[in-house]
Amino acid sequence: MWMVVLSSPQTLAQTAFLRNSIPSPTRVSLSLKTPCSSLTAKCQQQQKTQEDGIPADEVKILAKFKSRHNYIRVLEVSRKAEHPFRGSRLLLLDTPGNIHSISFLFKSLTNTYFDVFATLPPIVPPGPLALLGFGAGTAARLLLLHHPSALLHCWELDPAVIQVAREYFNLARLERDNQDRLFIYVGDALNATVPNGFSGIVVDLFSKGSLIPELQDPATWRMLRGRLRKGGRIMVNVGGSCVEAENRLRDGKVVMEETLGAMKEVFGKKVFVLSLGNRKDDSSLALTGDLPHLEEWKNRLPGPFKCYADMWTPYSHRGVHMGGRPYHKEVLIEVSC
Repeated sequence: MWMVVLSSPQTLAQTAFLRNSIPSPTRVSLSLKTPCSSLTAKCQQQQKTQEDGIPADEVKILAKFKSRHNYIRVLEVSRKAEHPFRGSRLLLLDTPGNIHSISFLFKSLTNTYFDVFATLPPIVPPGPLALLGFGAGTAARLLLLHHPSALLHCWELDPAVIQVAREYFNLARLERDNQDRLFIYVGDALNATVPNGFSGIVVDLFSKGSLIPELQDPATWRMLRGRLRKGGRIMVNVGGSCVEAENRLRDGKVVMEETLGAMKEVFGKKVFVLSLGNRKDDSSLALTGDLPHLEEWKNRLPGPFKCYADMWTPYSHRGVHMGGRPYHKEVLIEVSC
């Protein structure tokens, strides 16, 4: 894999020359950050269009450089590509190529785990939501668009990621249109706090292709629980076997189970899991609190999101159990909403 390191600070425009100066493969293969939405051949049983990757002439590199925290790449997939990501822009932040944000030109839904995050507001009390791990703002955009009363406080460690989001993912417009609803902070997401606590917390914290180690520590979950107001919940991307870490010792399935185990130690039986993929350990989301009344939850969700309410099942140390119809192992969610 080719990588160019630029000394900081550098403008994104200075990376434009990379498109012509770096040899290109005949096909582009990328790993998708959890839950197991992958462009690569690493999940071998996938559809041919996905396991073969995307032809390189259908992918444009818009930016490629290394920041203090990440190996940042922004890719644009042609609308003519025979791939579920056609017409999208993708944000990659680590060497394996895990995708941390996705944006489509003509639609808001992504058919990835980001859509599931947008089901949280109806099951938490009124108040601000925290988004820990902003990326280029995929989850924030969905929450703001589909929940007009949502108030978001978002944290991102890397200022270069925010700069990329403003230049390539229309974040500047999202901020301008939601000045009283969207607040972005650069810094350690685990320091996130607001007066009187959050009504809900969305956790999507990865570094070097793996869930951050703090999430395998019950003390972290006790701390986050203490930052919720009464009745608040946490929804977490806990990864899975299709997440590729830079450190091969950080096995995605093992890290997922360690994270869920740490959550269970703090929240007891009030941990539920929504599994993605064809196998229970492919990749998952976790939710804390009592299981909501499903019909009430669905009645308060916009149409495209109603189906996700039925897919949560109690977490067990024996493994992550799937509910509802299965998701496709790759980016597309194989459910009919």
